[in-house]
Amino acid sequence: MARLHSLCFALFCLSSRGLAGVIPDSSSLIDSLLEVAGQYIPPLDYVPHPVGVPYTIQNYSVAPWVGSPNTHSSDTTVGVSGNTETCAGLTSGSSKFWYEAIAHNGESSYLDSAYKPNYKVFRNVVTDYGADNTGTRDASAAIQAAIKAGSSNGPDRSSKSMGSTGQPAMVYLPGGTYLMENSIQMYIGTVIVGDPTNPPVLKASSSIPNDHIVYAKDPNFGGTVNFYIGIKNIVIDSTNVAATQKIALLDWTVSQATQLTNVVFKMPQGSTGHTGLTTQYDYNSNVILNDLHFIGGAIGMDLSGQQWVFKNLTFSGTTTGVIAGGTNIVFVGCHFEGGTTGIDASSTSGSLTVIDTTGSNMGTLVSTTDSGTAGNSIILENIQNSGNTASFSGVVQVAGDVPETWVHGDLYNSGDTTVKYVGGQTVHTPRTSALLSGNNYFLMRPPNYEDYSVDQFINIKSVTGLPVYGDGVTDDTQNINSILSQYAGCKIIYFPAGTYIVTDTISVPAGSRIVGDAYASAISAVGGNFYNANAPTTMVKVGNVGDVGVAQINDMLFTVADVLQGCKLVEVNIAGASPGDVGLWNSHFRIGGAAGSKVETNCAGTPDSCKAAWGLLHLTSSSSVYIENMWGWTADHDLDGSHGQTISTGRGLLVEATRGTWLVGTAFEHHTLYQYNFENAANVFSALQQSETPYWQGPGNDLAPAPWTDDLGSSDPDWSNCAATDSLCRMALFERIRGSSNLFLYGGCVWTFFNNNGGCNGDCEQNAIRVQSSRGLYLFGTNTKSVTNIFLDDDLVVATETQNAGGWGAVVAAYLYDT
Repeated sequence: MARLHSLCFALFCLSSRGLAGVIPDSSSLIDSLLEVAGQYIPPLDYVPHPVGVPYTIQNYSVAPWVGSPNTHSSDTTVGVSGNTETCAGLTSGSSKFWYEAIAHNGESSYLDSAYKPNYKVFRNVVTDYGADNTGTRDASAAIQAAIKAGSSNGPDRSSKSMGSTGQPAMVYLPGGTYLMENSIQMYIGTVIVGDPTNPPVLKASSSIPNDHIVYAKDPNFGGTVNFYIGIKNIVIDSTNVAATQKIALLDWTVSQATQLTNVVFKMPQGSTGHTGLTTQYDYNSNVILNDLHFIGGAIGMDLSGQQWVFKNLTFSGTTTGVIAGGTNIVFVGCHFEGGTTGIDASSTSGSLTVIDTTGSNMGTLVSTTDSGTAGNSIILENIQNSGNTASFSGVVQVAGDVPETWVHGDLYNSGDTTVKYVGGQTVHTPRTSALLSGNNYFLMRPPNYEDYSVDQFINIKSVTGLPVYGDGVTDDTQNINSILSQYAGCKIIYFPAGTYIVTDTISVPAGSRIVGDAYASAISAVGGNFYNANAPTTMVKVGNVGDVGVAQINDMLFTVADVLQGCKLVEVNIAGASPGDVGLWNSHFRIGGAAGSKVETNCAGTPDSCKAAWGLLHLTSSSSVYIENMWGWTADHDLDGSHGQTISTGRGLLVEATRGTWLVGTAFEHHTLYQYNFENAANVFSALQQSETPYWQGPGNDLAPAPWTDDLGSSDPDWSNCAATDSLCRMALFERIRGSSNLFLYGGCVWTFFNNNGGCNGDCEQNAIRVQSSRGLYLFGTNTKSVTNIFLDDDLVVATETQNAGGWGAVVAAYLYDT
């Protein structure tokens, strides 16, 4: 009731304090928020009710799955070199951020043809909309106009007519100061990008009338369907606002496939009223917030939601760094200085894991309560702190440094079914050197490539003699491959917004750096090369077996345009000479649920008739890759309408790598056999893994491994431990670990909501994680919902949800396998 009350108060603020002047049709906004308020359910009882975003101005005649036509055959000349100069390699040095200077010719590929030519994806708020960046005149109206604009002859982006994927908007802010006399409202598909070489400042005026400076959540839709939203490389500044006034800088009530990175929240020192970031306008399911700096303020982040990993966050002079309301929360590489409380975890219902983090001149680094049960588990590891490190209800439990792993909660050892509730036990976690930078796990800021001038980049749609269209229908395979081959190590390849149809493997050579328009640049497979489930064809192959070098992919999306049971979307073979040389950042997978794919429109029946993809991501034994912010999603609902989505993707993430793998903020959901599979893998670090089982699985529908029974490989589970008719046993595993060693997995989220697309009573699934023939496994902060058995040691049930009740269902603070 308190949350509903606060939502109603927020609604009053929106209507009475000036935001109605920012957003058109404010009455519909109020109706939407009232609907949200009526649907809000406390987290312990939350059940997803996803709804589609209407796409009424879609071009339904575009059908790339019909013979994958080449509509531009007359001017496609494969094999003509666009690289007429000798490759001298990339050289640093730039006077202007390349993203501002490069030609932008992206598109919304499936927008109605009457509007598509007049829809601009890239918007420079200064040159295109006249925003003042000198700090002398109000800029909020111009920025809002840039965010809101649709086609010049059609509806705007607040009209609920372009779905989730049809309205991409890259809103670019050149450096300078932007005076904010009013707030700005974002919509699904909006990405605000600043100049990292001179970060633009959104500076609130002293009289700003609203309770936030930036509202990121699209008010037309619920928080758990607010995908494809981003903010990076900016400063949000509230120092002109009275320090006692209640104001927040950013509302971030959004979910997966969103990005908040390289943002500074600047608030008055000693403020009693300013909060950097909130999530107060609905329930949400986020994954990662990274590389943020909070200066001053009463509260850095005031959060309530499912799960997060916070990576490389700094809090300077913030009274309370984070109020960490949620089920499974991981902090890695963070720093707190000059505050009273670093992390207030009293409302963390499941587990809080804090690793590689420092505190300086803090009252208490972590403050929480002791539930006396598995709930509110605390894991601390490699902490450097000069004061009180952890206190429960004001009683200090740990002070000073925590060089080893300190566990408060339920602890298991392999082969032992006896739960040990420990009130603060130190255990040894022998990190392997392949994963480290100094004593910490290696972490990397997402590349902006700001050190390279625009002449070091190639727009893939602008290479003479090698036309690439990204129009959602033309087969771009051969010319993409030609360009990537010719410019590897010579240029950084920019994929403007659009859908790039491919009919065969795209090979990404060593030396490649690729960047897209976030959430809007998609590579999509179609055609007979991807039909054979027993010999799957890779859509995007990164490097060859044995390669060592650089291969980086940023802000790209991978999908299929047809039902392709033999399509493996991405395979990584290459290793970097140094950590981070090979990586994927803010790059995501989507199977179905969106315009431009037959999977969206033809998969309302049974999973047997929609084996849409063999699997999403395969990290082979020769690879070593850093992955940050990745959502591997088989659609449970339609993003662009209301088509039913009963889709069977075979596999989520398969890891066979041994040389070093970093998974920072990943989520794999709704895949039939498994979400995560570590097969003969070694040297893996993971900070947060989020998953859900397919909504259609369970009693009354196909029993795993069906519908893939005839297509299993040696790395697939076979469910031989389950009776033939045991429908709760024969469901997708969250995680399978076989023949693996030195895995360091922090924060696992195993959420099961449905059986056969309907509700379920009690446990909805039998098994979450199965371990076989492995050693040196360290799993900290594993959370489950509606799953009977948390861990299987081969066939032995080690831990059950009943034994470890807490959080959303159960929590195991530590599972130490063969250590």
